[in-house]
Amino acid sequence: MNEADPQLAPEGHDSPAHATPQLPSGGVDLLGHDHPVFLVGMMGAGKTTVGKNLAKMLNREFVDLDHELEARCGVRIPTIFEIEGEEGFRKRECQVLEACTRTPRIVLATGGGAVLAPINRQLLKARGIVVYLRAGVDELYRRTSRDRNRPLLSTPDPKGTLRHLLQQREPLYREVADLTVETGTTSVTNLVTVVVDQLRTSPKIVWLQENGNPPCTP
Repeated sequence: MNEADPQLAPEGHDSPAHATPQLPSGGVDLLGHDHPVFLVGMMGAGKTTVGKNLAKMLNREFVDLDHELEARCGVRIPTIFEIEGEEGFRKRECQVLEACTRTPRIVLATGGGAVLAPINRQLLKARGIVVYLRAGVDELYRRTSRDRNRPLLSTPDPKGTLRHLLQQREPLYREVADLTVETGTTSVTNLVTVVVDQLRTSPKIVWLQENGNPPCTP
């Protein structure tokens, strides 16, 4: 790294402005418990858009894992990749995910590759309700083709890269998911309604409501 390179915050650095998300005041949580909801899926699956609207409907705080990571590091994700490579990025991602998954009553949109680390899959399954937002390769490409903030798609064949990544990650998304929802071309409003309906009737939610709210930690 030369002197002109941006400096990343030390690993484990906690930005005061983002250390503890502020939970919404008042209102009733429609799920009837404090467990966080985690959204997993490929880049372009709609995790951020769905997550924001889902959090609003549930009267919860929305947290985007990528944005939280950038806030703590002080630079954008492509810069982290440039300086530390994917391995360094994944290490930082694990640290931020570990912290965020401890926060009750949030809707957390994870990064597309967060499920690659076994420890991340363990934490997601143990600490909250996991929703897999699924989309096909054509739809994912349509949504991401003009996004320049995707280091993994900076290849001569981004659609082929998406296809490869989906093949690699699909089993991992399904492994951690309590619910799988197809995004397709459904409107955000309808999609969020479907997610809420499935959350309220999922076996894991029903168990939590009938047996209380045990600690979210493994």
